[in-house]
Amino acid sequence: MTGEEPDAGGDPPSVAIADPLLSPPTSPLDLPFDVPSLLALSRRGQWRAVLDAVAVARRSHGLLPHHHLVCLAVSALALSKLRRFSDAAAEIDALDAPLDSPRFRFESYPSSYPGRSGSMVPFALRFLHADLPQRLGTRSVTVDRLYALFDLVRSKILEETTTASADLWRRREVFVIASLCCNHFVHREFEAALALVRLLLERDPSDPLLLSRLGYVQLQIGDLTGAKASFARLENLHPSGERTVELENLVGRNKALEFIVVKDYAAAVREYEECIERDPADVVALNNKALCLMYSRDLSDSIKVLEGALERVPTAALNETLVVNLCSMYELAYVNHGDVKKTLSNWIAQVAPDDFDPSCTRI
Repeated sequence: MTGEEPDAGGDPPSVAIADPLLSPPTSPLDLPFDVPSLLALSRRGQWRAVLDAVAVARRSHGLLPHHHLVCLAVSALALSKLRRFSDAAAEIDALDAPLDSPRFRFESYPSSYPGRSGSMVPFALRFLHADLPQRLGTRSVTVDRLYALFDLVRSKILEETTTASADLWRRREVFVIASLCCNHFVHREFEAALALVRLLLERDPSDPLLLSRLGYVQLQIGDLTGAKASFARLENLHPSGERTVELENLVGRNKALEFIVVKDYAAAVREYEECIERDPADVVALNNKALCLMYSRDLSDSIKVLEGALERVPTAALNETLVVNLCSMYELAYVNHGDVKKTLSNWIAQVAPDDFDPSCTRI
């Protein structure tokens, strides 16, 4: 299921924050490409076009030292999104110096940056330097680097003298903590994940998504009482009359999870149907409704739900988790499931973004 189902084997819970890796740079320094166009390409998943844009920028004349680092960060991010992890790591390794080297500080180039000091290393580059080792089989290096990045971010928050800069580093702090939480969660290190979620809740105790994630992790360790308390806390902090559709659906999906834990799939389906009625593009509810139907031995309807989602809201529904679930249902329902999956795979090839993993169809 998706990240809101207690038996999930896929994506871990996350927090709803602006991704600092895709946020427009706040530095007043010029960049060697059109930033709005580059961001638009990335948000559409057109990562090959992003690589092309970086290649053009790198051929520009008169690039300054920070230009090279920005190009490197964007290139490594695009390669990572395309699952070319070895190539992304090789780009960073080609620096042949630690990211905190004097080579990467403004004051080392006084003629190019008069009066400017500090590191010119983009945050995205620091995060990718931490994240990539686990993609290549050395998770322990990633965990160590993420905690080191966490320490760096916290120190930056204390150093900053302006509210805007401190807020930027606080958002990055949340991003790093969430990444660590997800890392521990995927490896079933639930106590560490719980501690990190609670750390985030100390900063914002009324965040509905964090409260939901806390309840979700509690469900994973079998603490149904604790999960119910977390979900109830969310509802009490956000009474029904004050909820947006998004928040109403979050509450509804939490109720459905409680029914799933006790295997009351019919009640869970009803909760998900109410969510879908409020928001037809609620892919979490669509996906989990289909799985509840499958658990209820209604395989035909479960397939119809997911196929309908791909047909009606393809941009939202086309993700690896939903496609994996649909292909699993095909394998259970059809003798000739290979042909059915091939048809699905051909359609995906026409409409999917560059970073979609086609292997999820298991053809």
